[in-house]
Amino acid sequence: MAPFRIYLSFLRRFSTAAVTTASPAPITISKAKLKLRKVHDPDKALAIYNSVSKNPSSPLSSRYAMELTVQRLAKSERFSDIEALIESHKNSPKIKTETFLSTLIRSYGRASMFDHAMKMFEEMDQLGTPRSVVSFNALLAASLHSDLFERVPQLFDEIPHRYNSITPDKISYGMLIKSYCDSGSPEKAMEIMRDMEVKDVEVTIIAFTTILGSLYKNGLVDVAESLWNEMVCKGCELDNTVYNVRLMNAAKESPESVKELMEEMSSVGLKPDTVSYNYLMTAYCVKGMMGEAKKVYEGLEKEHDCVPNAATFRTLIFHLCINGLYDQGLTVFKKSAVMHKIPDFKTCKHLTEGLVKNNRMEDARGVARTVKKKFPPRLVTEWKKLEGKLGLYSKASNAAASSSSQTREVFDQEREDAT
Repeated sequence: MAPFRIYLSFLRRFSTAAVTTASPAPITISKAKLKLRKVHDPDKALAIYNSVSKNPSSPLSSRYAMELTVQRLAKSERFSDIEALIESHKNSPKIKTETFLSTLIRSYGRASMFDHAMKMFEEMDQLGTPRSVVSFNALLAASLHSDLFERVPQLFDEIPHRYNSITPDKISYGMLIKSYCDSGSPEKAMEIMRDMEVKDVEVTIIAFTTILGSLYKNGLVDVAESLWNEMVCKGCELDNTVYNVRLMNAAKESPESVKELMEEMSSVGLKPDTVSYNYLMTAYCVKGMMGEAKKVYEGLEKEHDCVPNAATFRTLIFHLCINGLYDQGLTVFKKSAVMHKIPDFKTCKHLTEGLVKNNRMEDARGVARTVKKKFPPRLVTEWKKLEGKLGLYSKASNAAASSSSQTREVFDQEREDAT
């Protein structure tokens, strides 16, 4: 009962803010997912999850909300809180439903708490929960999310022998393939694929794409192309994801190679997406053709009906900074903040250092304010060290007073939406 009491303390913590106004009504799962994508503060994420957890929803929706909340806690290294939250659900009548319990197993995996995931899987009998390939796949997923790639083949061999109710399916095999690919053994993954064919288990497009990407990443380009031709000949239904894997490899060659492959996509009825254009932009960046890279970025929404993602901003800002184009990098950064998709620590660091180097102290402080609102506590601590090194942290307390209202308004557009 201790974990449950800790979880109740979460709810009491959030209730104090609510008494000043009307009690907040439960929100829909779609609105909760939108909020959770934007919120990085773990306490706010817990409050959102609590507001939606009482609502009836599909297992998939509940899983998504739970995993996002756990991810926010994990980034802040709040592992005891994660345990309290997940374990409290053992008191729910839904715990006897395998899909619900599988969500809890997966959530432990999202926090890299595989031992807890394994323990919950083994407790299913005493919890009265039926065990099938559904929970087995959740356990494999938890192992992958915990980066314990070597455990997946072990579990694949041991668990079906221990429990007669479990027979690996195409999803199970897909995760086995991913474990070998993520550990740098695409050849072993291909052996599994051949074994699936012998056993008449469907090789999904996801499994095929995973192997293809791993072959390219490990420099086995000829093998990858041979596999591609084989799958095309077999009539495999191709999609954007698998073409984007090929674009990833083409981006290492030249922008022309990327454009040629994008034309091939269009010829087979596929519309290049944000990821596709990101690889074209990357190809231009690698060649130092920043003007062309910016045209791709600016044309995403205007010409191609695509929305920039975090990788778009990270790639462009990083390469703008490498080329000394800090003003342009700052403009793109502001757009990323408005869209709640600011880049990673390394990219923000390059931008801030460049602004300081060019005596753009107020702009550097604006970047710092934004970063500290978005990064988890662990990275905020590292960021404050960088501020001190750059001479920003000591003046951060009066930055709001010294900066113009226009500058502050621009940087504060990335605030969390209240609705």
